[in-house]
Amino acid sequence: NCAAITETLLESELFGHERGAFTGADRRKEGRFRLANRGSMFLDEISEMSVAMQAKLLRVLQEKEIQRVGGEEVLRVDVRVMAATNRDLKAEIEGGRFREDLYYRLNVVTLAVPALRERREDIPLLAQHFLDSFAEKNRKQIKGFTPQAMDRLVRYHWPGNVRELMNAVERGVILCRGDYVSEMDFPLSVSDVPAPEQESVREELLADLPLEEVEKVTILKTLESAGGNKSETARRLGITRRTLHKKLKKYGVM
Repeated sequence: NCAAITETLLESELFGHERGAFTGADRRKEGRFRLANRGSMFLDEISEMSVAMQAKLLRVLQEKEIQRVGGEEVLRVDVRVMAATNRDLKAEIEGGRFREDLYYRLNVVTLAVPALRERREDIPLLAQHFLDSFAEKNRKQIKGFTPQAMDRLVRYHWPGNVRELMNAVERGVILCRGDYVSEMDFPLSVSDVPAPEQESVREELLADLPLEEVEKVTILKTLESAGGNKSETARRLGITRRTLHKKLKKYGVM
């Protein structure tokens, strides 16, 4: 997971290091590329990798060679690299945060997985899978979800995608005191999903508002659901961050 460790540690993790390469390096360590030689390696959250580290990864993919941190020996490697990200890499390239040459080096076969809110039919299966796993881990005999609980899971918008669903189910399992997880066992964000009749009332209220007011409400609600993250808000609204900044300023939010 490229987002989980610092750049220095990531370089050591991928390429290995020699003894004495840095404080605490009391012995030589082989990196993931050497360990995965003639095999495959999965790099999660590759968009979180620094531009400098991206350049080193690109060299490995092009030359099929690595050097341990603190070493001079050139080592040959043959590794199939698979990568994943939850960001739009083309937008990251435009923003100067991701190398275009690395993007095209990695972009051989692309699998685009839609956001969880766009494939709600998957939610019951994923939720039951997580429930079975966490119930076993916590040694609980839980059969499933109440109809109300499953309804909340299916209708929630899941800004954190599958990870958020997994965490919500884990919490539900831990707090559950019966045979079935109820909606009260979920985090407040999931439990507070309005009922269908409340949604229809909200839509009717918005329909009576001026267009500018509807836009303002939509932007603020999206910003709130994205946890205040302006880049994510702009992505969900389908506008640029600069346009979002102008609109927030226009409506006196900034």
